Amino acid sequence: MVSKLPRWVEYGSFVLALVAGLVNSVGLLGFKHQAISHVSGTATLLGVGIVDSTLLDVLHLLAILLSFLVGSAISGYFLRSGALKLGHKYSGLLSLESLLLFSAIYFLTKDSLYGHYLASAACGLQNALATTYSGAIIRTTHLTGIFTDLGIMLGAKLRGDIFDNRKAFLLLLIIAGFISGGILGAYLFTAFRFQALIVPAAICLLLALSYSVYNARYSR
Repeated sequence: MVSKLPRWVEYGSFVLALVAGLVNSVGLLGFKHQAISHVSGTATLLGVGIVDSTLLDVLHLLAILLSFLVGSAISGYFLRSGALKLGHKYSGLLSLESLLLFSAIYFLTKDSLYGHYLASAACGLQNALATTYSGAIIRTTHLTGIFTDLGIMLGAKLRGDIFDNRKAFLLLLIIAGFISGGILGAYLFTAFRFQALIVPAAICLLLALSYSVYNARYSR
């Protein structure tokens, strides 16, 4: 149950959702208007592209999907499902996400497609960071499941079931973080183009450092 989750999960979820919303808005504005924090739209574009696009476009979309998969696999290798616990693995993975985003900036400013793939891998890595814990599934790079869970809870409440206030608060925090990231990303992209990704990359690095300090303090 969400009531068993430590408080840092709520704060971390908001910040990670903000990072994802920011990266996604930069993707929509600059990556050929493609979403980057999730793959549903990209998978649809791939299906459409197989019918009416060039082979190069199809391969590009496929590479974005595979990059997201690789990022998720990296997290899956180091983290165990059900083991949502701060430690060096989270710090290391967030540092890697930061490195991927900084690398994406370098390639994107040179009009290289490698920047797209690195940004997609970073989002895949982050999406897999939030694992199943005490029956709660937390995702921070897209909102479809978040709105679905919230809708199910509201429907159950109307039926007379007990409403989980803390879970609803967590879901609303993720929604607020993602939308706030989108607003911030749109503003930063207008001013700085792909250099806007410096902000989410720096946030990931700060989170990694914070987790390291937290783990060192409470693991004694």
